[in-house]
Amino acid sequence: MNMRTGLSLDYTVESLPLAKPFRIAGHVFTEASVVVVTISDGTHFGRGEASGVYYLGDDVPAMRAAIDGVRHAVEAGVTRAELQQLLPAGGGRNAIDCALWELEARRSGKAVWESAGVSKPNPLLTTFTLGADDPDAMATGARAYAQARALKLKLTGELALDIARVQAVRAARPECWMGVDANQGFAIGDLDTLVAALVAADVKLLEQPLARGSEADLDGYECPIPIAADESALTFGDVEGLVGRFDVVNIKLDKCGGLTEGLAIAERARALGLGVMVGNMVGSSLAMAPAFVLGQLCDIVDLDGPIFLAADRIPSIQYENGNAWCAEAIWGREAI
Repeated sequence: MNMRTGLSLDYTVESLPLAKPFRIAGHVFTEASVVVVTISDGTHFGRGEASGVYYLGDDVPAMRAAIDGVRHAVEAGVTRAELQQLLPAGGGRNAIDCALWELEARRSGKAVWESAGVSKPNPLLTTFTLGADDPDAMATGARAYAQARALKLKLTGELALDIARVQAVRAARPECWMGVDANQGFAIGDLDTLVAALVAADVKLLEQPLARGSEADLDGYECPIPIAADESALTFGDVEGLVGRFDVVNIKLDKCGGLTEGLAIAERARALGLGVMVGNMVGSSLAMAPAFVLGQLCDIVDLDGPIFLAADRIPSIQYENGNAWCAEAIWGREAI
Protein backbone atom coordinates (compact mmCIF):
# COMPACT_ATOMS: atom_id res chain seq x y z
CA MET A 1 0.00 0.00 0.00
CA ASN A 2 1.20 3.51 -0.79
CA MET A 3 1.19 5.31 2.55
CA ARG A 4 0.69 8.73 0.98
CA THR A 5 -2.47 7.95 -0.94
CA GLY A 6 -3.59 4.88 0.98
CA LEU A 7 -4.10 2.90 -2.24
CA SER A 8 -3.02 -0.67 -2.84
CA LEU A 9 -3.10 -2.67 -6.07
CA ASP A 10 -3.36 -6.45 -6.04
CA TYR A 11 -4.24 -8.95 -8.73
CA THR A 12 -5.02 -12.62 -9.13
CA VAL A 13 -4.76 -14.91 -12.13
CA GLU A 14 -7.69 -17.24 -12.66
CA SER A 15 -8.50 -20.01 -15.12
CA LEU A 16 -12.19 -20.12 -15.99
CA PRO A 17 -12.97 -23.48 -17.67
CA LEU A 18 -15.44 -23.44 -20.53
CA ALA A 19 -18.41 -25.78 -20.44
CA LYS A 20 -17.22 -27.20 -23.79
CA PRO A 21 -14.60 -26.29 -26.43
CA PHE A 22 -15.42 -23.20 -28.48
CA ARG A 23 -14.14 -22.92 -32.06
CA ILE A 24 -13.58 -19.89 -34.26
CA ALA A 25 -11.42 -19.40 -37.37
CA GLY A 26 -7.91 -20.48 -36.43
CA HIS A 27 -8.45 -21.14 -32.74
CA VAL A 28 -10.17 -23.46 -30.27
CA PHE A 29 -10.77 -22.29 -26.69
CA THR A 30 -11.14 -24.62 -23.71
CA GLU A 31 -10.75 -22.05 -20.93
CA ALA A 32 -10.56 -18.33 -20.31
CA SER A 33 -7.41 -17.24 -18.48
CA VAL A 34 -8.11 -13.91 -16.79
CA VAL A 35 -6.44 -11.38 -14.55
CA VAL A 36 -8.53 -9.69 -11.84
CA VAL A 37 -7.17 -6.42 -10.47
CA THR A 38 -8.33 -4.99 -7.13
CA ILE A 39 -7.49 -1.43 -6.09
CA SER A 40 -8.33 -0.53 -2.49
CA ASP A 41 -8.06 2.50 -0.23
CA GLY A 42 -8.64 0.38 2.87
CA THR A 43 -12.35 1.22 2.97
CA HIS A 44 -13.52 1.01 -0.62
CA PHE A 45 -12.28 -1.13 -3.49
CA GLY A 46 -12.65 -1.47 -7.22
CA ARG A 47 -12.18 -4.49 -9.48
CA GLY A 48 -11.52 -5.16 -13.12
CA GLU A 49 -11.31 -8.47 -15.00
CA ALA A 50 -9.42 -8.85 -18.28
CA SER A 51 -8.82 -11.72 -20.70
CA GLY A 52 -6.36 -9.90 -22.94
CA VAL A 53 -6.27 -10.29 -26.72
CA TYR A 54 -5.00 -13.73 -27.70
CA TYR A 55 -4.22 -12.90 -31.34
CA LEU A 56 -1.94 -10.03 -30.25
CA GLY A 57 0.02 -12.09 -27.74
CA ASP A 58 -1.70 -10.15 -24.96
CA ASP A 59 -1.83 -13.12 -22.59
CA VAL A 60 -1.58 -13.48 -18.82
CA PRO A 61 2.20 -12.94 -18.64
CA ALA A 62 1.88 -9.81 -20.79
CA MET A 63 -0.97 -8.47 -18.67
CA ARG A 64 0.93 -9.17 -15.45
CA ALA A 65 3.98 -7.34 -16.78
CA ALA A 66 1.86 -4.35 -17.77
CA ILE A 67 0.17 -4.18 -14.38
CA ASP A 68 3.41 -4.60 -12.44
CA GLY A 69 5.01 -1.86 -14.52
CA VAL A 70 2.51 0.77 -13.34
CA ARG A 71 1.86 -0.48 -9.81
CA HIS A 72 3.67 2.42 -8.15
CA ALA A 73 1.88 4.99 -10.33
CA VAL A 74 -1.51 3.47 -9.52
CA GLU A 75 -0.80 3.32 -5.80
CA ALA A 76 0.37 6.94 -5.99
CA GLY A 77 -3.11 7.90 -7.17
CA VAL A 78 -3.08 7.80 -10.99
CA THR A 79 -6.23 9.06 -12.70
CA ARG A 80 -8.00 7.21 -15.49
CA ALA A 81 -6.88 9.91 -17.93
CA GLU A 82 -3.27 9.53 -16.83
CA LEU A 83 -3.50 5.77 -17.14
CA GLN A 84 -4.20 6.14 -20.87
CA GLN A 85 -0.73 7.64 -21.27
CA LEU A 86 1.06 5.21 -18.95
CA LEU A 87 -0.06 1.96 -20.58
CA PRO A 88 -0.87 0.95 -24.15
CA ALA A 89 -4.25 -0.56 -24.93
CA GLY A 90 -4.75 -4.16 -23.85
CA GLY A 91 -5.96 -6.35 -21.04
CA GLY A 92 -3.66 -4.93 -18.38
CA ARG A 93 -4.94 -1.42 -18.85
CA ASN A 94 -8.51 -2.66 -19.11
CA ALA A 95 -8.33 -4.38 -15.72
CA ILE A 96 -6.86 -1.31 -14.00
CA ASP A 97 -9.19 1.15 -15.75
CA CYS A 98 -12.30 -0.81 -14.76
CA ALA A 99 -11.03 -1.14 -11.19
CA LEU A 100 -10.60 2.64 -11.03
CA TRP A 101 -14.15 3.17 -12.32
CA GLU A 102 -15.58 0.93 -9.60
CA LEU A 103 -13.40 2.45 -6.88
CA GLU A 104 -14.63 5.91 -7.90
CA ALA A 105 -18.25 4.73 -7.80
CA ARG A 106 -17.87 3.19 -4.36
CA ARG A 107 -16.12 6.24 -2.95
CA SER A 108 -18.64 8.71 -4.36
CA GLY A 109 -21.83 6.65 -4.14
CA LYS A 110 -22.47 7.67 -7.75
CA ALA A 111 -23.24 4.94 -10.27
CA VAL A 112 -20.69 4.25 -13.01
CA TRP A 113 -23.31 4.88 -15.67
CA GLU A 114 -23.97 8.34 -14.23
CA SER A 115 -20.28 9.24 -14.22
CA ALA A 116 -19.99 7.90 -17.76
CA GLY A 117 -22.79 10.17 -18.98
CA VAL A 118 -25.02 7.23 -19.87
CA SER A 119 -28.78 7.14 -19.37
CA LYS A 120 -30.12 4.85 -16.67
CA PRO A 121 -29.37 1.33 -17.88
CA ASN A 122 -31.96 -0.88 -19.51
CA PRO A 123 -31.79 -4.61 -20.31
CA LEU A 124 -29.95 -5.15 -23.57
CA LEU A 125 -30.88 -7.52 -26.38
CA THR A 126 -27.74 -9.61 -26.78
CA THR A 127 -26.56 -12.03 -29.38
CA PHE A 128 -25.99 -15.65 -28.38
CA THR A 129 -22.95 -17.03 -30.14
CA LEU A 130 -22.62 -20.37 -31.90
CA GLY A 131 -19.07 -21.68 -32.22
CA ALA A 132 -18.05 -23.09 -35.60
CA ASP A 133 -19.11 -26.73 -35.90
CA ASP A 134 -20.86 -29.16 -38.19
CA PRO A 135 -23.94 -27.45 -39.69
CA ASP A 136 -26.36 -29.86 -38.03
CA ALA A 137 -24.65 -29.37 -34.67
CA MET A 138 -24.91 -25.59 -35.03
CA ALA A 139 -28.59 -25.89 -35.90
CA THR A 140 -29.09 -28.00 -32.77
CA GLY A 141 -27.23 -25.39 -30.76
CA ALA A 142 -29.40 -22.64 -32.18
CA ARG A 143 -32.55 -24.47 -31.13
CA ALA A 144 -31.07 -25.03 -27.66
CA TYR A 145 -30.80 -21.24 -27.24
CA ALA A 146 -34.56 -21.21 -26.79
CA GLN A 147 -34.71 -17.69 -25.34
CA ALA A 148 -32.41 -16.15 -27.96
CA ARG A 149 -33.78 -13.48 -30.23
CA ALA A 150 -30.40 -12.72 -31.82
CA LEU A 151 -27.73 -15.20 -32.90
CA LYS A 152 -24.12 -14.77 -34.00
CA LEU A 153 -22.45 -17.56 -35.95
CA LYS A 154 -18.69 -18.13 -35.94
CA LEU A 155 -17.34 -18.97 -39.39
CA THR A 156 -13.95 -20.39 -40.33
CA GLY A 157 -13.27 -19.26 -43.90
CA GLU A 158 -14.27 -22.61 -45.40
CA LEU A 159 -16.66 -21.10 -47.92
CA ALA A 160 -18.96 -24.00 -48.80
CA LEU A 161 -19.07 -25.26 -45.22
CA ASP A 162 -19.71 -21.79 -43.84
CA ILE A 163 -22.62 -21.28 -46.23
CA ALA A 164 -24.05 -24.63 -45.13
CA ARG A 165 -23.69 -23.53 -41.50
CA VAL A 166 -25.61 -20.32 -42.16
CA GLN A 167 -28.35 -22.12 -44.04
CA ALA A 168 -28.76 -24.77 -41.34
CA VAL A 169 -29.04 -22.24 -38.53
CA ARG A 170 -31.46 -20.07 -40.47
CA ALA A 171 -33.67 -23.10 -41.12
CA ALA A 172 -33.58 -23.95 -37.42
CA ARG A 173 -34.35 -20.40 -36.21
CA PRO A 174 -36.14 -18.46 -38.96
CA GLU A 175 -37.41 -15.82 -36.51
CA CYS A 176 -34.07 -14.67 -35.06
CA TRP A 177 -31.89 -11.71 -35.97
CA MET A 178 -28.67 -13.27 -37.25
CA GLY A 179 -25.11 -12.08 -37.78
CA VAL A 180 -21.92 -13.90 -38.72
CA ASP A 181 -18.36 -13.41 -37.51
CA ALA A 182 -15.68 -14.51 -39.96
CA ASN A 183 -12.76 -13.77 -37.61
CA GLN A 184 -10.54 -12.71 -40.57
CA GLY A 185 -11.17 -15.99 -42.38
CA PHE A 186 -11.82 -14.82 -45.96
CA ALA A 187 -10.14 -13.10 -48.90
CA ILE A 188 -11.80 -10.33 -50.88
CA GLY A 189 -12.39 -12.73 -53.79
CA ASP A 190 -14.64 -14.89 -51.61
CA LEU A 191 -16.99 -12.13 -50.54
CA ASP A 192 -19.41 -12.01 -53.46
CA THR A 193 -20.28 -15.69 -53.05
CA LEU A 194 -20.43 -15.45 -49.27
CA VAL A 195 -22.50 -12.27 -49.23
CA ALA A 196 -25.02 -13.64 -51.72
CA ALA A 197 -25.62 -16.59 -49.41
CA LEU A 198 -25.89 -14.30 -46.39
CA VAL A 199 -28.46 -12.10 -48.12
CA ALA A 200 -30.49 -15.18 -49.05
CA ALA A 201 -30.46 -16.26 -45.40
CA ASP A 202 -31.46 -12.77 -44.17
CA VAL A 203 -28.20 -12.25 -42.26
CA LYS A 204 -27.99 -8.73 -40.85
CA LEU A 205 -24.28 -8.32 -40.07
CA LEU A 206 -20.95 -9.55 -41.48
CA GLU A 207 -18.17 -9.14 -38.93
CA GLN A 208 -14.47 -8.96 -39.85
CA PRO A 209 -14.43 -10.93 -43.11
CA LEU A 210 -10.82 -10.01 -44.03
CA ALA A 211 -7.56 -10.11 -42.09
CA ARG A 212 -6.36 -7.06 -40.20
CA GLY A 213 -4.05 -5.25 -42.58
CA SER A 214 -6.27 -5.97 -45.58
CA GLU A 215 -8.72 -3.16 -44.90
CA ALA A 216 -7.86 -1.39 -48.18
CA ASP A 217 -9.27 -4.38 -50.06
CA LEU A 218 -12.70 -3.17 -49.01
CA ASP A 219 -12.27 0.19 -50.76
CA GLY A 220 -15.09 0.46 -53.27
CA TYR A 221 -16.68 -2.82 -52.18
CA GLU A 222 -20.44 -2.35 -51.98
CA CYS A 223 -22.04 -4.76 -49.56
CA PRO A 224 -25.80 -4.97 -48.98
CA ILE A 225 -25.08 -6.17 -45.42
CA PRO A 226 -23.35 -3.92 -42.87
CA ILE A 227 -19.72 -4.94 -42.31
CA ALA A 228 -18.36 -4.68 -38.77
CA ALA A 229 -14.71 -4.16 -37.86
CA ASP A 230 -13.38 -6.21 -34.96
CA GLU A 231 -9.69 -7.09 -35.36
CA SER A 232 -9.43 -4.07 -37.69
CA ALA A 233 -10.61 -1.76 -34.89
CA LEU A 234 -8.50 -2.27 -31.81
CA THR A 235 -8.27 1.25 -30.41
CA PHE A 236 -9.44 4.84 -30.82
CA GLY A 237 -6.65 5.38 -33.32
CA ASP A 238 -8.18 2.85 -35.74
CA VAL A 239 -11.61 4.47 -35.95
CA GLU A 240 -10.90 7.12 -38.60
CA GLY A 241 -9.58 4.50 -41.02
CA LEU A 242 -12.81 2.50 -40.91
CA VAL A 243 -14.86 5.09 -42.78
CA GLY A 244 -15.69 3.96 -46.31
CA ARG A 245 -14.66 0.39 -45.57
CA PHE A 246 -16.77 -0.66 -42.59
CA ASP A 247 -20.19 0.29 -41.32
CA VAL A 248 -19.92 -0.75 -37.66
CA VAL A 249 -17.13 -0.79 -35.07
CA ASN A 250 -17.05 -3.62 -32.53
CA ILE A 251 -15.65 -2.25 -29.27
CA LYS A 252 -14.15 -4.72 -26.81
CA LEU A 253 -12.69 -3.44 -23.58
CA ASP A 254 -9.76 -5.85 -23.69
CA LYS A 255 -8.81 -4.55 -27.13
CA CYS A 256 -9.08 -0.84 -26.42
CA GLY A 257 -7.84 -0.95 -22.84
CA GLY A 258 -10.89 -0.20 -20.74
CA LEU A 259 -14.21 1.55 -20.40
CA THR A 260 -12.61 5.00 -20.60
CA GLU A 261 -11.37 4.47 -24.15
CA GLY A 262 -14.41 2.39 -25.08
CA LEU A 263 -16.69 5.35 -24.37
CA ALA A 264 -14.44 7.64 -26.41
CA ILE A 265 -14.52 5.22 -29.36
CA ALA A 266 -18.32 5.07 -29.26
CA GLU A 267 -18.58 8.85 -29.32
CA ARG A 268 -16.12 9.24 -32.18
CA ALA A 269 -17.68 6.44 -34.21
CA ARG A 270 -21.09 8.08 -33.94
CA ALA A 271 -19.62 11.40 -35.08
CA LEU A 272 -18.18 9.66 -38.14
CA GLY A 273 -21.49 8.01 -39.02
CA LEU A 274 -20.49 4.51 -37.96
CA GLY A 275 -22.68 2.09 -36.06
CA VAL A 276 -21.47 0.91 -32.67
CA MET A 277 -21.29 -2.61 -31.27
CA VAL A 278 -19.98 -3.93 -27.96
CA GLY A 279 -18.40 -7.38 -27.76
CA ASN A 280 -16.31 -9.46 -25.40
CA MET A 281 -13.31 -11.78 -25.33
CA VAL A 282 -15.13 -14.33 -23.10
CA GLY A 283 -15.03 -13.86 -19.35
CA SER A 284 -17.17 -13.78 -16.27
CA SER A 285 -19.96 -11.40 -15.32
CA LEU A 286 -17.34 -9.14 -13.73
CA ALA A 287 -15.87 -8.55 -17.20
CA MET A 288 -19.30 -8.06 -18.79
CA ALA A 289 -20.46 -5.42 -16.29
CA PRO A 290 -18.37 -2.47 -17.57
CA ALA A 291 -19.20 -3.50 -21.14
CA PHE A 292 -22.89 -3.47 -20.16
CA VAL A 293 -22.53 0.24 -19.35
CA LEU A 294 -20.99 0.83 -22.79
CA GLY A 295 -23.69 -1.34 -24.33
CA GLN A 296 -26.30 1.27 -23.43
CA LEU A 297 -24.80 3.38 -26.25
CA CYS A 298 -24.61 0.58 -28.83
CA ASP A 299 -26.71 -0.63 -31.75
CA ILE A 300 -25.58 -4.26 -31.44
CA VAL A 301 -24.69 -6.04 -28.22
CA ASP A 302 -22.70 -9.26 -27.85
CA LEU A 303 -22.31 -9.87 -24.11
CA ASP A 304 -22.90 -13.58 -23.83
CA GLY A 305 -19.41 -14.52 -22.59
CA PRO A 306 -20.47 -15.98 -19.23
CA ILE A 307 -22.79 -18.54 -20.81
CA PHE A 308 -19.72 -20.39 -22.14
CA LEU A 309 -18.21 -20.87 -18.69
CA ALA A 310 -18.61 -24.02 -16.63
CA ALA A 311 -19.37 -21.70 -13.68
CA ASP A 312 -19.83 -17.93 -13.45
CA ARG A 313 -19.27 -15.58 -10.54
CA ILE A 314 -22.09 -14.86 -8.11
CA PRO A 315 -23.91 -12.51 -8.41
CA SER A 316 -24.16 -13.05 -12.14
CA ILE A 317 -25.43 -11.27 -15.20
CA GLN A 318 -29.01 -12.36 -15.92
CA TYR A 319 -30.21 -13.55 -19.32
CA GLU A 320 -33.96 -13.52 -19.88
CA ASN A 321 -36.03 -13.39 -23.08
CA GLY A 322 -32.87 -12.81 -25.07
CA ASN A 323 -31.85 -9.82 -22.95
CA ALA A 324 -28.85 -9.30 -20.69
CA TRP A 325 -29.23 -7.44 -17.40
CA CYS A 326 -26.27 -6.56 -15.20
CA ALA A 327 -27.16 -5.33 -11.71
CA GLU A 328 -24.86 -2.92 -9.85
CA ALA A 329 -24.30 -5.61 -7.25
CA ILE A 330 -22.00 -7.29 -9.79
CA TRP A 331 -19.78 -4.25 -10.35
CA GLY A 332 -20.23 -0.62 -9.42
CA ARG A 333 -21.28 1.32 -6.37
CA GLU A 334 -22.23 -0.46 -3.19
CA ALA A 335 -25.90 -0.90 -2.29
CA ILE A 336 -27.47 2.32 -1.07
